[in-house]
Amino acid sequence: MNTLRTTGLMAAMFVLFALIGQALGGIGGMLLAFVIALGMNGVSYWYSSAIVLRMYGAEEVSRAEAPDLHDMVDRLRRRANLPMPKVCIVPSDQPNAFATGRNPDNAVVAVTEGIMNTLDRDELAGVIAHELAHVKNRDMLTSTVAATLAAAITLLARFGIFFDRDQGFVTSLLMMILAPLAAMLIQMAISRSREYAADREGAEIAGNPLGLADALRRMEAAASQRPMRNANKTTSHMFIVNPFTGGLSGLRKLFSTHPPTEERIARLEEMATR
Repeated sequence: MNTLRTTGLMAAMFVLFALIGQALGGIGGMLLAFVIALGMNGVSYWYSSAIVLRMYGAEEVSRAEAPDLHDMVDRLRRRANLPMPKVCIVPSDQPNAFATGRNPDNAVVAVTEGIMNTLDRDELAGVIAHELAHVKNRDMLTSTVAATLAAAITLLARFGIFFDRDQGFVTSLLMMILAPLAAMLIQMAISRSREYAADREGAEIAGNPLGLADALRRMEAAASQRPMRNANKTTSHMFIVNPFTGGLSGLRKLFSTHPPTEERIARLEEMATR
């Protein structure tokens, strides 16, 4: 269901881009906006691993330096039928984790010092399995495509006034305001659907949905009490839980890259009863 949801949302993003592009910029404007957005996000896709690891001060650790962590990653990546990723530790006391890398052969799994000191073995295995699920599903590629289309729509909206189109002032103004908002909402929905999918597949890889559920509960509480000091909002979607804040309610859910943690936990607990 999450795969179908992601596919439907991506299709909606393509349709929105085509409609807004044709209305505001025509074929020429569409192509120009798409090429610019593709260039910006292509660089991000190719070099994001190095950029993000440097941003958070993550250091790669060898098996000799972190034997238990390496053994856990190795065991779980074998169950997921993935190559061995690089393993990094982030110097932060907030329990959190993320995966990066443009494909499974260049993947990195990064965990914080806080997560190593907070979670038990089953909980940590659930978190690592979640991140490996992102790698297996190539979610970084999915998010890059979504970001490219959203950026192209935003570019068209911002510069639509310079294109010679016969839409009328009010119509063009509404499209320039509403199109980026719609694109962002779809992009956020895609991100949330991939988190649900990674939760499910991660629980299957680890073989214990409750381990991940308990980990999410503890990490959510920690994020609420002590937001990550050096976190960047542009990369917060990469972490397993939002490093800035805890629970979400109301309209905030629509503008979040992460689903409400209580809903993620409820789905995992339902998996455990089957």
